[in-house]
Amino acid sequence: MLVTSFGHSCVLVEVAGARILFDPGNFSSGFEQLTGLDAILVTHQHPDHADVAKLPALVAANPEAVRYADPQTAAQLNADGSMGQWSVQAPGQSFAVGDVTVRGTGGRHAVIHPDLPVVDNTVYILDAPDRAGAFMHPGDSLYIPFEEIEVLALPAAAPWMKLSEAVDYLRGTAPRYAFPIHQAVVSDVGRAIHNARIDEMKPAGTEFVVIEPGASREF
Repeated sequence: MLVTSFGHSCVLVEVAGARILFDPGNFSSGFEQLTGLDAILVTHQHPDHADVAKLPALVAANPEAVRYADPQTAAQLNADGSMGQWSVQAPGQSFAVGDVTVRGTGGRHAVIHPDLPVVDNTVYILDAPDRAGAFMHPGDSLYIPFEEIEVLALPAAAPWMKLSEAVDYLRGTAPRYAFPIHQAVVSDVGRAIHNARIDEMKPAGTEFVVIEPGASREF
């Protein structure tokens, strides 16, 4: 499996011959030039996960890619009409991208504040032919899947979380590998502090790695 970061929560996962892009949002860059995608997946509607200004060009450059989003986001993107047709990926649903099975779970965004509405958030789990739970992208949630996960995209900084929550989530999921996402909301110094503390307090058996924007890592 090859994972490429485009910053914040946008990552390209290449596994079992499939090229799957997650959360192309407005805090990310470089994904606009991608072609040959098999799937574009959006966890939820917030602009740092779905950039409606850049999505039309991305969709036009990848006409064969299937497009899935949580129920609310799919409805919004389809109502706009400029970003192609999006299918709903709700918890409990799955579909195939070549030899890869994409499963939806979770369902709701983490609570930012009681006064703010809680939106839909689909967690995506990829099953490769040789291993279930090969990859998981939780979007903006701390959903624990209660199954073995090989590679976890770990929300590591957000307005809705504390560092201790990122550590506890990593410990609760206990993947073989984890890399931080959602860190455009903190400074370079803050990011370094978060990553150092997470690495120190990771669970036994988990390797914590940092994938800088524009870089790739083979798992």
